[in-house]
Amino acid sequence: MIPQKIIDQFIIKPDSKVNLKQHPTNGLETAAGQEFDKNYIKDKADEILTKNRVELDAMQELLYASDSHSVLLIFQAMDAAGKDGTIRHVMSGVNPQGCQVFSFKRPSPEELDHNFLWRYMKSLPERGRIGIFNRSYYEDVLVVKVHPELINEPQFGKPDEKFWEKRYQDINNFEKHLARNGTLILKFFLHLSKNEQKKRFLERLTNPAKYWKFSDTDLPERERWKDYQHAYEDAISATSTKNAPWHVIPADHKHLARALVADIIVAAVSELKLEYPTVSAAQMEKLVAAKNLLEKTNDDSAA
Repeated sequence: MIPQKIIDQFIIKPDSKVNLKQHPTNGLETAAGQEFDKNYIKDKADEILTKNRVELDAMQELLYASDSHSVLLIFQAMDAAGKDGTIRHVMSGVNPQGCQVFSFKRPSPEELDHNFLWRYMKSLPERGRIGIFNRSYYEDVLVVKVHPELINEPQFGKPDEKFWEKRYQDINNFEKHLARNGTLILKFFLHLSKNEQKKRFLERLTNPAKYWKFSDTDLPERERWKDYQHAYEDAISATSTKNAPWHVIPADHKHLARALVADIIVAAVSELKLEYPTVSAAQMEKLVAAKNLLEKTNDDSAA
């Protein structure tokens, strides 16, 4: 496990005013001020990730068996920060039957005629399952804040500060409701530097196997970098709560980001103190009877 004093530096405390410039994107320096070599970080991160995959698989089975809680993982980031890769690597050991991944695109006309949280409610994980939102309802206070022309709620008029404050409040109330009803919420912002995003975009433009990853909107959105950083700062500051904390994960080094995310998930699910269902005396009698009957069966004499 990664020492808690290191993990703590990535958790945004409630009522904190976030300045992303004060949060590292490379993650090579620890809370103790010690800087590590990239190869050391890669090897150590891979070791931690491998161990956490095994633990997460066992926890997912226990989560499903206990049927008392669900887990919602939210991933937000600038383009090319590694959301897909992080989800794939961290969750690769989990039984697909107990894990659901949703990636939300441009809302449909039907979705636009409902409140902004409606389409996400339909995809929430039921008890016993892990739900993953690759982008989420936070897009409605991020992309939509940078591009207010996308708002389809004429009843509110032109969005002002009160409009966004109410949206943050709606999100906090929504997450409070989920937490109160047994959903563990973990939110990850993969914090990528602008320079590293440039490197990854150039790789997409020069590697034929990655051409498909590049979008016509990538460069225009990159031009709005500062606007997005401010939108993230406002959203994270307003919605990092005890029930649903934000984690600002340094994402310039993919291996480290994946190890941190996996470690945080394993630690948080462990805190749920899940247990396998207990068996009543009556149920135990039935199990013993079934066991005795099965032991008496002679398979060799079957027709």
